[in-house]
Amino acid sequence: MSIKVDPSGRRWVRGEVEVPGSIEEVWRAISTEGGLSAWFTRSEFPKGADGKPTHLICYFGPGISSAAKITQWDPPRGFSVISDEFIPGGPEVSTDWKISEGADGTCRLSVEHSLFVDTDEYDNYVEGTEAGWPAFFRILQIYMAHHRGEPCALIEVMGAASDGAQAWSELATALGFAAVEKGERFAAPPGKLRISGVVDTVPDATEVILHVEEPTAGVAHLFVWPLNDQILLSVRFYLYGEDAAEVVSREDPVWRSWMEERFPSSQG
Repeated sequence: MSIKVDPSGRRWVRGEVEVPGSIEEVWRAISTEGGLSAWFTRSEFPKGADGKPTHLICYFGPGISSAAKITQWDPPRGFSVISDEFIPGGPEVSTDWKISEGADGTCRLSVEHSLFVDTDEYDNYVEGTEAGWPAFFRILQIYMAHHRGEPCALIEVMGAASDGAQAWSELATALGFAAVEKGERFAAPPGKLRISGVVDTVPDATEVILHVEEPTAGVAHLFVWPLNDQILLSVRFYLYGEDAAEVVSREDPVWRSWMEERFPSSQG
């Protein structure tokens, strides 16, 4: 992956994915709070007096958020935003979300980030974002294929570690997927945590996407996240169905207690 540079000076990266669904269904998955939160991050679309969205706010973890101003709103084809929070202390970055219709009931979603600077100083930030899209796109594919339009509730917990690889090994063992390959079933050993299902995707050595059956149907995305001078361990469940909110209210405290006991956030 590498950033591209136009003759105009625009530096940009683009992620693309093909997903099942009509253009209207994919539009709802990217342009509504419930839709975007069901596969990306907990998101909000504040509206103006005319009822149209004015901003997109994404929450990536405790105290970690990013706000962007909506500059174009073109349902059901896409929208554009611009943010001065994308790169801390850096230039504004614009992001274009675009949907095009494909064949056999599918659509192609592209997300493009661009900025105008005459230096490569900020390339690593943009390329890092590009590297993160494939995992979220895979979650979107699962959502659209198996849980399209269903209510979603989130469990989001985060811990800290001094050694990311060791923490990942402990987490994988505790949840029962340490020795499980892609496509194989896993289940946590008997104890406080209820989680089982199938290993869906292993993006790298300290990241996994699980298609879960317990505590209810959904997706779990777990990864080690070096952030500034911290090593964070992120666990996010996207739980679907009419009982999702009830399951989250029951299971969220259990996961928070377990993470704080094993990977206290004060370590960072």
